[in-house]
Amino acid sequence: MITPKTALKFDVEVQEHGKLELTVPFSAGSHVAVFVVEEADDFGDLVAAAESNLAFWDNPYDDEDWNDASSG
Repeated sequence: MITPKTALKFDVEVQEHGKLELTVPFSAGSHVAVFVVEEADDFGDLVAAAESNLAFWDNPYDDEDWNDASSG
């Protein structure tokens, strides 16, 4: 069984010498994995689209195409 993981997003500035400071809701001694990605303004519209609803994909034509593709 796969145990779900908690994902958090922080919007922080890099301090002097590349230092980051975060306060997380985990107990001291907890092990965490950290992924650091430099945020670019060029992707703001894509992020907004990805975070919007999925109603675009909920249509009978798309469902029919995918159902036909998966059964063939």
